[in-house]
Amino acid sequence: MPLATSKTGQRALVLLLLALLGSGFLATSLVSYRTALESIRESIVNTELPLTSDNVYSEIQKDLVRPVLIASMMARDTFVRDWVMAGERDVEQMTRYLHEVQTQYGTVTSFFVSERSRTYYQAQGVLKQVQEDTARDAWYFRVRDMATPYEINVDVDMANQDRLTVFINYQVFDYQQRFIGATGVGLTVDAVVQLIDAYQQRYGRGVYFVDRTGRIALTGADGGPQGARTGQSLGELEGLRELLDRAGQPEDGNFRYEEQGRGHFLNVRYIPELNWYLFVDKQESGALAAIRHSLYLNLLICLLVTVAVLSVVSIALRRHQTRIAALATTDMLTDLPNRRGFELLANQAIQEARRNQGPLCALLLDLDHFKQLNDSHGHLAGDEVLRGFSARLRQDLRQSDIICRWGGEEFIVLLKDSSPEQARQLAEKIRLHTEQSSFHHADGQLRVTTSIGLAELHPGDTLDQLIGRADRALYRAKQSGRNRLCEETL
Repeated sequence: MPLATSKTGQRALVLLLLALLGSGFLATSLVSYRTALESIRESIVNTELPLTSDNVYSEIQKDLVRPVLIASMMARDTFVRDWVMAGERDVEQMTRYLHEVQTQYGTVTSFFVSERSRTYYQAQGVLKQVQEDTARDAWYFRVRDMATPYEINVDVDMANQDRLTVFINYQVFDYQQRFIGATGVGLTVDAVVQLIDAYQQRYGRGVYFVDRTGRIALTGADGGPQGARTGQSLGELEGLRELLDRAGQPEDGNFRYEEQGRGHFLNVRYIPELNWYLFVDKQESGALAAIRHSLYLNLLICLLVTVAVLSVVSIALRRHQTRIAALATTDMLTDLPNRRGFELLANQAIQEARRNQGPLCALLLDLDHFKQLNDSHGHLAGDEVLRGFSARLRQDLRQSDIICRWGGEEFIVLLKDSSPEQARQLAEKIRLHTEQSSFHHADGQLRVTTSIGLAELHPGDTLDQLIGRADRALYRAKQSGRNRLCEETL
């Protein structure tokens, strides 16, 4: 009996331990399952879908950088501006130019619209006259009134059978910064469709674009969610209808919806360049099947996190290096280029002047009696004057002109495409504005004048020779009584 009792006790203890261990393992498994389930959901919502969205967005940005540069080149091309200012006499010259741009850079269209004549030129000739009361011409008048120099617009191309096209529309100004028209290029959206198909196949999730009204703007070759096609509204699709009804229009964020009993995870991101929303969709059922392969899933998550961290670190390092490079070429007090930055820009300007056989003038400016101002009011007052003078100098010059703090109270300016007469007029304007300006400081309003030396780039001149002649002219200005302009011609 004691033996039987002992065995019974042992058996009960074994069963108790078995129950405890079994319950523990079962509870652990259930908790692990729930944790894995939540982890997968969390990973999809916060990592996988946003990462896919980032990759698609990066590819779109990369595809748009080159055409933006092409349109910018066209807007600043002296041929375009000179041709318009000459009266648009030879249409063949413009169409030949646009055809060359289209052929050379592989765009599907290139165009120029004149503000004076309202004529729409493209590579095949004159397309039409744009009119304010015509809906299809509204883009031009929108571009004309923009505060920014260009826009990226998705629209149909009248010159290519109304083919859906990504347009880069760029403002064109004459040499006095007066608006004279709009130019640019167009790209087919086929590349974006191919990108969508590639990502859908690679990641097993839906990728499509929706406009601000909730209509599908672009999908892959096989359609969007539930087989939807371009032009179809989200309000017509099960599950997505509720999302649209809730906000009235698409909005950024992560969402979850159901259609025909299947759960979906959804990431929505606004693409400002296209004025569309990027939708990245993944079915929940596919995600749950991956739990059976938790090891591979964990390895995949680790890999994704590692790649994401490396990407963030790489971006941070590149930005840091860019910042360091900017600091090395910028004067910290005035935020103007320093000597090193100036030499890089000036040598390029001289090469352009030689290549285009255009004029280039240099102004060397020195604030009169600046040491006396420092001694009387302190270096903080001197710094305030230098900052104010550099800001005034920026206002008096064009964006294409190159400004530099040469050292101390000396500044240098390179005037592109400016004759000596134009340079003299601008220098006199700067001198007069400086004389009339006052700079606020704790001691009161401070006033300074400036002496200016002017020199024109001669054939065979180096940068040092050009600056040397400007320096000799500045010396003459100071010796002649200051607050004046002198020109060195030899």
